[in-house]
Amino acid sequence: MENMQIKKRISETFLVASLLAVVGGFLDAYTYLYRGRVFANGQTGNLVLMGLRIGEQDWKRALYYLLPICAFLTGILIAEAVRFWMKDDKIIKWRHVILVIEITALLIVMCLPQGSYDSAANIIVSFICALQTQTFRFFNGKSYISVMCTGNLRSAAAEYFLFREKREKQHRKNAVEYIAIITFFVAGACLGGRMVELFGGNALWGAIVLLLVIMILLLMRKQLIFLCEKYNLNWLDEPERCLNRDC
Repeated sequence: MENMQIKKRISETFLVASLLAVVGGFLDAYTYLYRGRVFANGQTGNLVLMGLRIGEQDWKRALYYLLPICAFLTGILIAEAVRFWMKDDKIIKWRHVILVIEITALLIVMCLPQGSYDSAANIIVSFICALQTQTFRFFNGKSYISVMCTGNLRSAAAEYFLFREKREKQHRKNAVEYIAIITFFVAGACLGGRMVELFGGNALWGAIVLLLVIMILLLMRKQLIFLCEKYNLNWLDEPERCLNRDC
């Protein structure tokens, strides 16, 4: 048993998941309020609108909705490519690289003037959300999405039902955590809306700072584990078995 290490995967803790949810809500508020009242995080609306334009044989506008969908798919592919090629590096992990790409892309969005470049900005945000969705998919052993809430709402309701039927505390804990993630998403939307009102396009610095905090947390895994164990803190929740996995 001494040779089998049990490590806490910082990227899959509730702490990191909650911060990512804040970023997700922040970006949705930013694109809606500052970039033409568009929700760039999810692609369901774009698929529906593209289908409507195809039905109308309006090919130009159909292409307009296809671009953010392609950007989202590109983000998924790049996240998987980075994960595959980075493998098991001892210092720099593939998630660190994804966070650097996210931050760089947000800096580019801030440089784009409001108005005529809104479509380009929303396409880049769709790309960013795809990276985040594919890279951070679990917390405390449960799947979630940090840039939208439909799946998290479904999971919260399902866990609550299982708790009512089985009376198992774990299902109640799961439901509460999903609701908390949704709450952080809403808080991120509130923060994003307020910052857009105060700072306009520079509001994205708020999301960038949050991503930098997440980067620091991931880089300081050993220090965080030491502090949590020393002071009996539960910020990192249960340990994760990371055999043959990068943590």
